Amino acid sequence: MTLHFGFSYTGLIYLFMLMIPNIIWMKNQPKDYDKYVRNENKILLAFERTGEVLVSCCALIFSDFNIKPWSVWSWWLIVSFVLMVLYEIFWVRYFRSERTMKDFYSSLLKIPVAGATLPVAAFMLLAVYGKNAVLALAVLILGIGHIGIHLTHRKEVNA
Repeated sequence: MTLHFGFSYTGLIYLFMLMIPNIIWMKNQPKDYDKYVRNENKILLAFERTGEVLVSCCALIFSDFNIKPWSVWSWWLIVSFVLMVLYEIFWVRYFRSERTMKDFYSSLLKIPVAGATLPVAAFMLLAVYGKNAVLALAVLILGIGHIGIHLTHRKEVNA
């Protein structure tokens, strides 16, 4: 495994796909969201915040994720991108809904807590495509926190 430092336009595209819906979400949060946020597990929150910073940095500073000549590894990038498109579909569905907590923590195509799971899986497959263990570790940290928090909230909502 050789890491290649340099700008990743692919990483930038993924980050735009990740952040634009989240910026819109800030003004369209689910009803009663604040009630659930107060009880978040501080350890999971630390993993999530650390993972967010690490994934964002890694996605941009390694050129390993940019498009390369076709190979069997290209399939990892294609599947990763499909997951990001599904993530965008999740957001469209959420913004068209009544924007309840159940809507926010819903599944998409039987993928649980799709708003958390899809981008984490997409970035993990991007790490596989780029053969980049640093991004994979960052995604693992993010996934523990982000998916963990979403599963906890979903459990509280369904209780």
